[in-house]
Amino acid sequence: MTATAEPELGRPRKRKEDARLITGRTRWTDNMVLPGMLHLAVLRSPAAHARIASIDTERARRMPGVRAVLTGRDIADEQGSLPCAWPITEDMLAPQAPSLAVDAVHFAGEAVAVVAARSDAEAHDALDAIDVDYDDLPVVLDITAAAAADSPLVHEELGTNRSATWTFDSAEAGTGGDVERALADAEVRVDRTFRQQRLIPAFMEPRSVVVDPTGEQFTMWSATQVPHILRLMLAMTLGVPEHQVRVIAPDVGGGFGGKLQVTPEEIIAFLLARRLGVPVKWTETRSETMVAAHHGRDQVQRLSLSARRDGTVTGLKVELLADMGAYLRLVTPGVPILGAFMFNGIYKFPAYRFSCTNVFTNKTPTDAYRGAGRPEATFGIERMMDELAAELGMDPMELRRKNWIERDEFPFDTVSGLTYDSGDYAAATDKAMQLLGYDELRAEQAERARRGATVRLGIGISTFTEMCGLAPSRVLGSLSYGAGGWEHAAIRVLPTGKVEVVTGVSPHGQGHETAWSQIVADRLGIPFEDIAVLHGDTQSSPKGLDTYGSRSLAVGGMAVVAAADKVIDKARKIAAHLMECAEDDVEFTEGRFGVRGTDRATALGEVALAAFAAHDLPDGVEPSLDADATFDPENFSFPHGTHLCAVEVDTETGRVRIRKYACVDDVGAVVNPLIVEGQVHGGLAQGIAQALFEEAVYDEGGTLTTATLADYLVPSAVDLPEYVTDRTETRATSNALGVKGVGEAGTIASTPAVVNAVVDALRPFGVTDVEMPCSPQRVWRAVTGARASGATAPESGGGMGSMTQGGPR
Repeated sequence: MTATAEPELGRPRKRKEDARLITGRTRWTDNMVLPGMLHLAVLRSPAAHARIASIDTERARRMPGVRAVLTGRDIADEQGSLPCAWPITEDMLAPQAPSLAVDAVHFAGEAVAVVAARSDAEAHDALDAIDVDYDDLPVVLDITAAAAADSPLVHEELGTNRSATWTFDSAEAGTGGDVERALADAEVRVDRTFRQQRLIPAFMEPRSVVVDPTGEQFTMWSATQVPHILRLMLAMTLGVPEHQVRVIAPDVGGGFGGKLQVTPEEIIAFLLARRLGVPVKWTETRSETMVAAHHGRDQVQRLSLSARRDGTVTGLKVELLADMGAYLRLVTPGVPILGAFMFNGIYKFPAYRFSCTNVFTNKTPTDAYRGAGRPEATFGIERMMDELAAELGMDPMELRRKNWIERDEFPFDTVSGLTYDSGDYAAATDKAMQLLGYDELRAEQAERARRGATVRLGIGISTFTEMCGLAPSRVLGSLSYGAGGWEHAAIRVLPTGKVEVVTGVSPHGQGHETAWSQIVADRLGIPFEDIAVLHGDTQSSPKGLDTYGSRSLAVGGMAVVAAADKVIDKARKIAAHLMECAEDDVEFTEGRFGVRGTDRATALGEVALAAFAAHDLPDGVEPSLDADATFDPENFSFPHGTHLCAVEVDTETGRVRIRKYACVDDVGAVVNPLIVEGQVHGGLAQGIAQALFEEAVYDEGGTLTTATLADYLVPSAVDLPEYVTDRTETRATSNALGVKGVGEAGTIASTPAVVNAVVDALRPFGVTDVEMPCSPQRVWRAVTGARASGATAPESGGGMGSMTQGGPR
């Protein structure tokens, strides 16, 4: 980079990745075609809970093109149990989780047999020739019913449907007072029960896996977020030496947590390839995604909040029931626990207690989905702050200002045991209110109420923070998580002066190749175009912990920075030797080493060539210019922001229309504004989708009735509003760049903003909650139900100051 070059950090670079992705000039897993490759098709149980009485595969074996048909019994001795890496308590109950069911099935969609054939069509045709007899067992679907002592059991051998109960109490932890005392002494108490509906990740690329058993290694290509973790878990589950397994995640078409998994199909494909000695491929259909890929959310939240009459909060109690589905997948039990540290949000609660009971049901297993525990927590506390404001007759924004952490109070030790390092909630809020036109919309809202308009205006608020950068390792260890939180990177300066960056994080749409190039370009003074980023292959990138939890930049990016600094340190020694000066006299600026006080200088590329030639190196210096680094942060990062949503609600039809959405996020220092904006927009789409559109629904027999994209309502661009977005910046203190994280922010903040807006519009009618998604039918029923109960007060205005129906419940 020359002295006049524009710095890369903060520059809105178009993504390097986009050209090949948009034009299709890339290789997805399903594009893989290997010599002699067979195709897999999976037979899935239509029953939600049943014993497998018999499986007849003889007709299928004789079908054209079929090479093998396997049942669970055929691989019972070698398939092991799918791994769960997060035993949240010492007494946590976890059933065996075979990739291919052996004796019984526990959810509709569980794999019971597989066919390997020469073509995908032949494999699927053969599925129809497999006859399975099931003996039905009682089906358990409701979380609350499943948690009851007299409930039928999902897994008889466990003797209960309760997997574990995890508790945090501020009085016991020494981080705050006794919440029961706070609730008992409360001048005002609000009790609410909220439901987090079950969601299905809708990534663009379906899950896919190819396994090649030829050669000295097993090579697996998989559409996964976690190639390094997958490699380790394959070795541990199947007893294969880890060095004989290579996992490659090529370009991956989205994940959102939905590909953070060791899947049954990856295990089955590996075992079948090993057994047959030929490559095998499996790519799921969309309907398979819906029933067999893990789901997200699905909680019942019981919250109690205490406060003084002036609005000062004094205590918060959270009791969760979390639906695990039929099995514990990779991090299933820990997902709701992540929310334990976020229910207090940005507020100064003196007392807090969190308790979560994880429960088994006969539904598809749940696991991480965009935000993983943090969206659920933010929804709970932001809904409760609105409910408290209504109870007190306060403007909901005024109530938040009264209780949030002020800028000069950072770093702040929260009641849940975290230390927030930086933030400025007032700055983000003031800017968001200006962008929305908050005061003008409040005036319009009151005017509509005065004239008894049938289409009411509601304004929703979500002032949030989140814990990002899933690390540090010691904290994860204290939570019994089965891995660390560090990340690894390597930088190689080639003899030609070009640079290769090897990263342990594995992108699936986030823009790592672009952002990492920008970081290294500024750090080393190398042109952006001369930097290549390698990722997603456990052979070329042998160390890493992959991508999830908004950790890529705050952890993986900092490993890149550390590796670049090591390169500079090594190059300085060589440059000093070449220029015949003391190392302390060498300065490094914009890609060149110079001798202080002179005009002698040499470029980093020249040093790299000298290191490669090794004709004249200092004693003890190896002939290469590369470096490895591992970064393990001391703290999480804490992005925050204020999201405001204005909706119009037709009280006669229940239709909700987002009129305006404005948000201001603080994600610390920004590497690439275009990438940040894209991440915010994508997150908003998914958070709004939970509020208004998406829900996985089962019938009484355990069949998923929203099993296609015709039934499961994923919004398109025409269903979503224009967003008005902006940023403020308070730098993180936990890393050298001051970055925080952005991948999950939009999802975490937007859901409560939208639902608060809907309830705000309907509060004059006595409505205090609308269960998500806030469909026209549910909104209409809420209004008509409130009217039937006699709670209607349409002349009472809306938003601030309106009272809840019947007070706290």
